[in-house]
Amino acid sequence: MPTALITGATAGIGAAFARRLARDGLDLVLVARDSDRLAASAAELHDRFGVKTEVVQADLATDEGIERVEKRLRDGVDLLVNNAGFGNQGTFLKVPVEDELRMLKVHCEAVLRLTYAALPGMRERGKGGIINVASVAAFLTRGTYGASKAWVVSFTEALAQEITEPNVHAVALCPGLVRTEFHERAKMDVSGVPDVLWLDADAVVDAALTDLRKGRAVSVPDPRYKAIVGFAKFVPKGLAGKLSSKTARRYD
Repeated sequence: MPTALITGATAGIGAAFARRLARDGLDLVLVARDSDRLAASAAELHDRFGVKTEVVQADLATDEGIERVEKRLRDGVDLLVNNAGFGNQGTFLKVPVEDELRMLKVHCEAVLRLTYAALPGMRERGKGGIINVASVAAFLTRGTYGASKAWVVSFTEALAQEITEPNVHAVALCPGLVRTEFHERAKMDVSGVPDVLWLDADAVVDAALTDLRKGRAVSVPDPRYKAIVGFAKFVPKGLAGKLSSKTARRYD
């Protein structure tokens, strides 16, 4: 039975990936920090869909956590979803540098190391997929978060070019605003965001899996956000960043 490993698997987009992949019959390896939520999610998915569920409790902001997941990946998986991530409250100089470094550890170093652990086995078997969850913020000027997600997109595009096996693919998933715990955890006030800009997590997952199968290196779900990304390419980055910041968030 094919197996998928998902980081940040107990909430938001990660949980949506877990539900969809379990419904498709894949066994799951769920990775997150909260052991209680991991156990509850694993039990629910097993009972609901009849798939095998394995848990790896790991904090990907630490070397120990990354190493724990690397070890599991070297045993072999068919799909890796690098979804774990978070946002910080405030602009650059208002955020402790330790918090910014944690973000880079999770968004960049962990993505690189877990991909490095999983990809050799996929190439050897001649099949497999990697989904690196980035953001539409990667195409805008949005501080450390946007910069880290821009790295994810660039890394994944380069990776996709290097992979020569026809049945091994890598895609950077770049959703816009999705109704999850993300903004609440970062204490971002998104009450002013128009309803039309919100995406459904399940629809985002559907788009990612479709684009992965098609061999696309970048997936921007929904025509609305495709238009926003297209617009951002033709206006000065500073202006696009100001417009995006005013529209998408305020801090408590």
